[in-house]
Amino acid sequence: MTSTPKQEFSYELRIPKERVAVLIGKKGEIKRTIEHETKTKVQVNSEEGIVSLNGEDALLLYMAREIVRAIGRGFNPDIALLLLKQDYGFELIPIQDYVKTENDLERLKGRVIGEGGKSRKTIEELTQTNVCVFGKTAGIIGPAENINTARRAIESLLAGSPHAHVYRWLERQRTTKRATWQ
Repeated sequence: MTSTPKQEFSYELRIPKERVAVLIGKKGEIKRTIEHETKTKVQVNSEEGIVSLNGEDALLLYMAREIVRAIGRGFNPDIALLLLKQDYGFELIPIQDYVKTENDLERLKGRVIGEGGKSRKTIEELTQTNVCVFGKTAGIIGPAENINTARRAIESLLAGSPHAHVYRWLERQRTTKRATWQ
């Protein structure tokens, strides 16, 4: 009886060089945690910012890729590791899609973050998600059913909706969800 050879899956992705140290962590702890939790092998080329992922379980490898992508897009590794939870997801919104002039990118990032981080914090609290604005993207990590709500709120701000309107809409969404839970 011959045993079938184990199938190996792999991904290769590039993350910003300034995020490589965060991905590796102190004494390699973050990289080791990702490898252990997802049963994958993570190799990092620090010079190029290229991360190679290998593993035998396609789903765990996908989770590892999403965690690496999230860290690469500015998330704290502790928050990125929430993606190990079964019902959690990660989504990126390209802010570039809403930019009309050179100065728009910084202004739009500012609208999502808000003064002193107030807007970002409000969206996070009302949707039970984590939001990170980094480079030319806004990222969301949270329970899958809440990501869409957070995405719509961020897209509304990027499209120019007043903050007060977006917050009121989020409050209504939360009230509606609570009513369906009871």
